[in-house]
Amino acid sequence: MKRPSANQPMKYIPGLKSPAYIRFLNLIDVLDRINPGKKLDAIEESLLDKIVLSAHQGEVVLVGDLISLSEFGSQATLHGRLKNLRAMGLIDMTAEEDGRKKHVVPTKLAIKRYDELSKCLEKAVRAG
Repeated sequence: MKRPSANQPMKYIPGLKSPAYIRFLNLIDVLDRINPGKKLDAIEESLLDKIVLSAHQGEVVLVGDLISLSEFGSQATLHGRLKNLRAMGLIDMTAEEDGRKKHVVPTKLAIKRYDELSKCLEKAVRAG
C-alpha cells in the first residue's frame, strides 16, 4: 500500500475513528457556529489563556506583564488585543489606588467560555 505524501490530504475512511483531538476541534467548530460573534484570533486566545490560567492559580496579572510577552507580538499589538478582549466582555481591568498598575481578570463570560471548551474536550474523550 502506498503512503500519502506529507502534502497530500488524507482520504476519509469509513469506520475509522477520529482521534480525540480531532473530535474536540470539530466540537469547537460546532460551538463557534452555534454562538456566532467575533472569533478570537490566535493572539487573543493566547492572552486569554494566560489570564484565565493565572487567575485559576491565584496569581495577579498586570497589563504590563501581558504587553511584555514578546513571543505573542509587539507591545502595541498586545495592547490592542487586550482592548479587544475587554470590548468583547472577556476581561476586566482594575487600577490600583495610585492608578499606575492595572490588574487584568477574566469575566464570567470568559469563565463560561472555558467551561464550554472543557465540556467539548470531555465529550471528545468519552466518544473515543
